[in-house]
Amino acid sequence: MLTTTEIITRLLLGAMFGGIIGFERSSHGRPAGFRTHLLVCVASVLIMIVSEYYHYLSVWDPSYVRVDPARLAAGAVTGVGFLGAGVIVKTGLSVQGLTTAACLWIVSAIGLAVGSGLYMAAIVGFVITYLALWLLRKVEDRMLRLVYRFIHVVMEGDGDDEAITSVVRKYEAAVNNINYEKDIEKKESSFDITIALSDRTSVKKILADIASLQHVKRVTIRS
Repeated sequence: MLTTTEIITRLLLGAMFGGIIGFERSSHGRPAGFRTHLLVCVASVLIMIVSEYYHYLSVWDPSYVRVDPARLAAGAVTGVGFLGAGVIVKTGLSVQGLTTAACLWIVSAIGLAVGSGLYMAAIVGFVITYLALWLLRKVEDRMLRLVYRFIHVVMEGDGDDEAITSVVRKYEAAVNNINYEKDIEKKESSFDITIALSDRTSVKKILADIASLQHVKRVTIRS
């Protein structure tokens, strides 16, 4: 049976771990920040404490209904899954919020570990999580990454898709897909092109070069 001191210690430890990770998320302007991560971690600790208490009762009193401690933990993970889904936002080909969703998940796991009394597992999990968010961010910022952009070009007449793709390839970007549409009444053609390029490539230069092509009436680039 857990003592009052042990219960308070576990709850405070969960609040500290969740709060530190949440503070890192808040400092980068993420939707799930300090309070959210703190509450998720404390809730997970509390769920495991309650689960452990009912398991103790079932062992101490054989007439008491037996409770599997893993069932409440599984419910906590499922609940956090709904929170994680709420912070993921998809815009075009880009997806944001995956890291924050993963943070909520790992914070819940850390809380369950603390609530179970597995302090070493919780501490190591917390350290790995914080290093992944803080240290690996600096490594990731130095890495070359592919980004995807949509190019919409409107040209007079039949248009010239080869001229457009040649400009794109000049900047070492790859053309993934091209959709073509022709408006007979307006006597113009439109191209919707998906390109993949380095995140350090100047999108403005690509936009300017395409706009300078002959018969181009309008060009836009979006993510």
